[in-house]
Amino acid sequence: MVDGQGLIVSISGIRGIVGRGLTVENAQKWAMAYGSLRRPGPVLVARDTRTSGPMFGFAVVSGLMSVGCRIIDLGIQPTPTLQLAIPHWEATGAVAITASHNPPEWNALKFFDPEGMYLDHNQLTDLRKAYERGSFYQVAWNEVPSVCSDDGAGIRHVEKIVRTIDVQRIKARKFRVVLDCGGGAGVKVTPLLLKELGCDVRLINDDPSAMLRRPPEPIPENLEDLSHAVREGDADLGMAHDSDADRLALVSNDGQPLSEEWTLVLCVYHVLAHRRRGPVVTNLSTTRAVNDIADMFAVPVYRTPVGDINVSKRLKELQGAIGGEGNGGIIFPPVQFARDAIAAAGLILELLAFVSMPLSALISRLPKYHIVKKRMHFPVRLFPSLVDRIKDRYVANEVIEEDGIKLLWSDCWVHIRPSGTEPILRIIAEAPFKEQACQLCDQMMAQICQWFPNGCAPY
Repeated sequence: MVDGQGLIVSISGIRGIVGRGLTVENAQKWAMAYGSLRRPGPVLVARDTRTSGPMFGFAVVSGLMSVGCRIIDLGIQPTPTLQLAIPHWEATGAVAITASHNPPEWNALKFFDPEGMYLDHNQLTDLRKAYERGSFYQVAWNEVPSVCSDDGAGIRHVEKIVRTIDVQRIKARKFRVVLDCGGGAGVKVTPLLLKELGCDVRLINDDPSAMLRRPPEPIPENLEDLSHAVREGDADLGMAHDSDADRLALVSNDGQPLSEEWTLVLCVYHVLAHRRRGPVVTNLSTTRAVNDIADMFAVPVYRTPVGDINVSKRLKELQGAIGGEGNGGIIFPPVQFARDAIAAAGLILELLAFVSMPLSALISRLPKYHIVKKRMHFPVRLFPSLVDRIKDRYVANEVIEEDGIKLLWSDCWVHIRPSGTEPILRIIAEAPFKEQACQLCDQMMAQICQWFPNGCAPY
């Protein structure tokens, strides 16, 4: 949902372009609203490396303190590191200041509950109502709470991951890894894990003061530097994060950047083949290869609307084996019920240690589809009308309207939904062949533009 100021409000938090959608004033007010709903206890705050991070950090901390929240400041840390620190401190919640995969002119506030999970729909509704009321209790001068720092969150995160994976098996392989954190917060933690696992690590784009040396979304077209470094260094693989390290993308040993969908496919295969079998949870926009892998081990797959909290809650309810989203966000329950790219890095290395073959050889043996993801400008207020037109125009084997509209046929599908993180429409199509997926996606975009010529255009 986009408010009148261009601020996007969704289960992923609130985000906008700095100084336009997201301002110091509304960031502070959202923090006050969030803090006013917290039970007694500390609230954690962390951020990524965006240049606007300190500015919004001060606004968020002051807003929380003004309504009586004691602050534990983690500074620059990955979002999953912050989430894991919440139960450690028995905190009442946390705020991450990060726009994740969005371009550097964006920033956002992500809000978490005491269990380290995003706010669900009901909690977000309560938060929005508190924000709109705009009347908050203000502490007196002698009630102003304290602020302290937590310098050990990253180390605890690594220790938790190490306790859940086969460290000695990984160390025996002496993997050569190139890591591209994109100048983001992942540089604070992921190198620590890789070194703990005995890897020969080469870092690129590792200067947090030069944030976003490449576009923050770790998709193949943004990973040219990583691909070159893998080939040049004869590495076993490359790894890449977005700005707050809740996503992991991979480059294979031959320097080929992989679709971010592969991260989940590989982790699902590994967990079901080598760890434990149980339900798998993912979202409606993720490759059907996940279902193929699950079928190999006779376990069910459950699909939810897009969004970390939707997958996390369902995975926790089912006590599932593994979950995540096709954007490279992996949820590994032994570590936490949250997208955690640092834990995912450990899982991928454990997988390669188990199979004793190069990554390129492994992916050649697993189910493969071609997925195309495109974006377009579209007046979101007209989306219900668009859904009606699509249902009238297209005949599919199955139509799912739980999150936008998804049309499924015997060998392909297309999913059309408003983005929760950008003011755009997302069109995602998958088929056995690249040309088929591209054609399906392009035809849908052309049809939408024909129906709604005003304000509708490729992004």
